[in-house]
Amino acid sequence: MSMTKELTDWSWEQKCQKAVEALGTNGFTAVYCRTPDDARSYILEAAADAASIGFGGSMTISDLAVQQPLADQGKEILNHGSSALSRDQKMEIMRRQLTCDLFLSGSNALTISGELINIDATGNRVAAMFFGPRRVIVVVGRNKLVDGTPQEAIQRVKQWATPPNAKRLSFNTPCAKTGFCSDCNSPDRLCRVTTIIDRKPRFTDLRVLVVNADLGL
Repeated sequence: MSMTKELTDWSWEQKCQKAVEALGTNGFTAVYCRTPDDARSYILEAAADAASIGFGGSMTISDLAVQQPLADQGKEILNHGSSALSRDQKMEIMRRQLTCDLFLSGSNALTISGELINIDATGNRVAAMFFGPRRVIVVVGRNKLVDGTPQEAIQRVKQWATPPNAKRLSFNTPCAKTGFCSDCNSPDRLCRVTTIIDRKPRFTDLRVLVVNADLGL
């Protein structure tokens, strides 16, 4: 390992640990994961008693490659992301995700002070994050950390996450063409539901894994 990488990883570790501490103060169960493999192992172990598992359309969760191992264990996989599904089928899966045993998602941003910031087009993902599923695990890569206010975190999402996500999903928005947010009124606008989870929701077992690696957008 080069000295540059070693020092960079050490610097990020301090920020990740600070965010984990703040999340704990805010009532969340928060875990520092040194590598993506650590997060993957945590999820597979936490899923042991889950019969149904919902996937929130997260590139971070996709990066961890947990869906196939969970399917191989006989879990019911609730993933609305397949292009082979009709709109009605996708809607049915999204509704079922709200009552699944375990819901897996990333987060668009996490402040160092322990607040989860997300922006959705439909709202199904953020709804499942704070109420409904028996357990929720949110995985956050170090690239999502924001040393600032929730409003600054929202700007991070609009500047760095939404444009590439719009392109990935083939949405006809200005940001999908230019790479920059223009606060558009496009029919395909992604930025429709913005949430700040600043304390653990009262009746949701919400766990946050903070990973010292770049994951998702």
